[in-house]
Amino acid sequence: MDVVFIQGLKIDTVIGIYDWEREIRQDIVLDIEMSADIKTASKTDHIDQTLDYKAVSKRLIEFVSSSEFQLVETLAERVTEIILNEFGVERVKLTLNKGEAVTGAQGVGVIIERSVNG
Repeated sequence: MDVVFIQGLKIDTVIGIYDWEREIRQDIVLDIEMSADIKTASKTDHIDQTLDYKAVSKRLIEFVSSSEFQLVETLAERVTEIILNEFGVERVKLTLNKGEAVTGAQGVGVIIERSVNG
C-alpha cells in the first residue's frame, strides 16, 4: 500500500487540562500518514482517483479548530476516526505535537496508528 502524507499541519485549538489552557488557543501540529492505493490516479492523472490531501486538511482544520478537548489522546483518536471513516483510508499513522508544553522540550504529544480492522 502506498502512503499519502500531510506534514506539519498547524491548527490552533483549545487543548489542555489546566484552567489557563481552557482560556487560550494553542497551536498543535499534525503529521499524518494515510494508506492509499495511488496506482489508478497515476494512470488517469485525475484527483477523483486518489486521496485528496487538501480535502483531508480542510476537514481536520475545521474539526480541530472548533474542538475543546482536554487530552491530546482524545483529540488524536477523533482525528484518526475522521480520516478512517470519511476518506476511505484503511490505515493512518498520526503524530500530534502540542509543542513546548513541557519546559525544556521542543515538543510533546502522541503518536498513534489505527486501521479499519482495529
